[in-house]
Formats: sequence, C-alpha cells, structure tokens
Amino acid sequence: MAIRDLHVRLAGEDVLQGISLDIPRGDFLGLIGPNGAGKSVLLRTILGQIEPSHGDVRIFGQRLEDARGVVSYVPQFADFDRSFPIRVCEVVLMGLLKHRGIFHRWTRGDREVAYNALAKVDLAHLGERQIGKLSGGELQRVLIARALAVGSEILLLDEPSASLDTRVAGRLYELLRELSSSHTLVLVSHDIGVMSKHVRNLACLNRRLIHHGPPELTSEALHLTYGHSVEEISHHHEGIET
Repeated sequence: MAIRDLHVRLAGEDVLQGISLDIPRGDFLGLIGPNGAGKSVLLRTILGQIEPSHGDVRIFGQRLEDARGVVSYVPQFADFDRSFPIRVCEVVLMGLLKHRGIFHRWTRGDREVAYNALAKVDLAHLGERQIGKLSGGELQRVLIARALAVGSEILLLDEPSASLDTRVAGRLYELLRELSSSHTLVLVSHDIGVMSKHVRNLACLNRRLIHHGPPELTSEALHLTYGHSVEEISHHHEGIET
C-alpha cells in the first residue's frame, strides 16, 4: 500500500496533513496517536469512505476504486450488539453478503468458508454458539474471522484490544502476528506497551506523520506525537513492495 501526500479536510479543518506512507505486503503496522490525531480518518480514507482533498492511496498499485474487496475493516467488539440472537458462524457468513447479496441463501460452500476462517482464529469449535455467550476476546476473534472470510489481503483493525485485559490482549496480538504471515495488518491502538512487542513497524500520527519505522520509540518521538509540537522526524523507506 502506498499513501502519497495525503490531505483530508473535514468541516473546514485539516484533519490529515501531507501523509506519505509505504506499507509493504506482510507488514504488521501499529498506528498510534492522541485523540483527534486522524487515525480513524486515515483508516476510513484507505477504505474509500472519505475522499481526500489532495493526494491518493494505492493498493498494490491500484486506485482504491479498482481494489475493492482487497481491504477489510475489523471494528472493536464493543461496537457489536451482543444481545442480537445470532450464532458465531452466521456472524462470519455476514462478511460474505457484500459479494453474495442480501437475499443469498447460504450454501455448504459458504459454511466451509466461514468455518475455515474460524479455524484460522482457533474458534471453529464455537461455530454454533450464540454470540452473546462469548467472551470479549472470543468475539473480537470472530470479527477478525468475518474479515478473513471475505478473502481480503489487508485488514484494518480499530482498537481490537480495547476493553480486553492484558493477558487476553497479548494472546490477540500473537494471533494477529501469525495472520501477518499471509495478510497485511494495520492496527490502531492506544496500548503502546503491548502493541510495540508484537508489531513489526509503528507509525506515530498527529495529523502529520511523526515517525514511521521500528517500534522502538524515542522520548522525542513520543513527545512530538502526544505533545503540542507536530513535525515529521523520521520517515524513510525505499525499495519495498507496496
């Protein structure tokens, strides 16, 4: 994925300013920054939900409109209505609706796709369980399985470890690290300590790109990201496949 000189202006405010970022195939990128830094706006722009005012995003060399289905979004489990009477396998099957249509009747092949996705997150044994009976960590993995069922190569995850305790969050990050062997992951999180142990690269954002590189951060980078001063201090990637 290649992001070039990306500017986003919303309601008269410059939310993203000159973001240039290369994310190679198979990367596991953590994205951090304070509230209002533009992290969710960046994800929504990559998804094609927000039109940039300047610059563009290329997915494996293609424009966003030509790369639909390549990118999937994984929300926080807390945003999912756990009281809804639906089984785990049916939640995963919902990921196929965009390609099958809302009136599609599920086939044996569809169910195989769903259970294969659940197996990748070690939850195939819970396929027939009601979603409301899952733990937070299990539900987050179900939402990841739903994205995997679509067959997308790139997963965008928004605070997947929010509301999870440290042990469960650590297991989730280990799973994501395994998935990054076959997928490209971009993960937004406020949990710098846990995330930095698992991601391959880290991007610090505060409307501008502050840092992009290995997850070992200097105090200066953290100050620039979460303080009042915002300037680009390091971003240099050459000769990588995006």
